[in-house]
Amino acid sequence: MSGRGGRRKSGLEPMATVLSDVLDEAGVADHVERVRVLELWPEIVGDQVARVTRARSVDESTLIVEVRNSAWLMELNMLKGDIIGRANERLDDVSVDKIVFVLAETE
Repeated sequence: MSGRGGRRKSGLEPMATVLSDVLDEAGVADHVERVRVLELWPEIVGDQVARVTRARSVDESTLIVEVRNSAWLMELNMLKGDIIGRANERLDDVSVDKIVFVLAETE
């Protein structure tokens, strides 16, 4: 008798390969890779910008970033192209096409 789903494998596959196959089959591999930008945000923008921002979410290929104040929001809007380029250098086979900076809600 063959194993699960009628497929018979000779030997074990690395977990990364199995996970990659599962994500591909579920149609979410690109999104999972693109969401890595949230974790990489401080590395992408540096400490100073990371202190006044928070990469909040990724919707399709758009990164949503909260900014602490309007002065930084204006400054970062002028740097969008550079930030998108640095983000995409760190992602594998996917890209962030757009960044939307929003003013963070105050407590």
